[in-house]
Amino acid sequence: MSRKPAGSERGWDTGSHQDFYRYYAAQSGGASARERFMMIQSALLKAVGGGAEPLNVADVGCGAGTQCRLWAEHGHQVYGADINYALIALARRRAAESGLDIAFDVASATALPWPDQSMDLCIVPELLEHVTDWRACIAELVRVLRPGGALYVSTTNRLCPLQEEYILPLYAWYPGWIKRHCEQLARSRFPRLAGFATYPAVNWFTFFMLRDHLSTAHGMRSLDRFEMADPGQHGVAGRWLLALARRVPLAHLCAHVATPYTVLLAFKPEA
Repeated sequence: MSRKPAGSERGWDTGSHQDFYRYYAAQSGGASARERFMMIQSALLKAVGGGAEPLNVADVGCGAGTQCRLWAEHGHQVYGADINYALIALARRRAAESGLDIAFDVASATALPWPDQSMDLCIVPELLEHVTDWRACIAELVRVLRPGGALYVSTTNRLCPLQEEYILPLYAWYPGWIKRHCEQLARSRFPRLAGFATYPAVNWFTFFMLRDHLSTAHGMRSLDRFEMADPGQHGVAGRWLLALARRVPLAHLCAHVATPYTVLLAFKPEA
């Protein structure tokens, strides 16, 4: 069944701080953002075996819709959802200017407006860390995926000291009680701490944590960024390091510690 969009639910703030909107509007329209999303698209199409047939693609936490437009340009049917009304308005305007037919909704990631088993691929970029009930979010993403569909997640990595969520050094390694205090400050007196985000990051993950949850709760098989990577896109040194990360457990762990974001691709079991 489909769900009622969160834009009409009581208790959700669909607004945006002007500084956050200006930063995101500029950042999402740049060449670097598009190049990054092109690399993600290429890796996902190879991993899911995407061929000539168009896919139903959901971009959850789509922001200004840069990634949505990229998939739509390649002939896929694209659906975008974000809790931020101003960014969804910007996404609709940019899609219309590009002549692309993309369905955008103001919606919570825990109440998506799409039917059960309607999506071939769900892309969730830098969102899960901002959703307090992240397990409910994942359950909702699994609900809209068809059997055999794929879920791509990029989110925080508490193993790595580098991060972009808070303007504080080594924040990912802070104890939980200090993080909770910083979250409260970012929501009240010092919004600059979290880049003026309405919903600052509250969750810090590892690939292993998400992999185990997806396997136990939903029977899904997960790949990490090193298992997804195409060796052909790297030089000799890169291929050697990738092979080391894949084959040696200690090197695999060290590689996760060295990468600021957790990346995961999970497959829903076939019916």
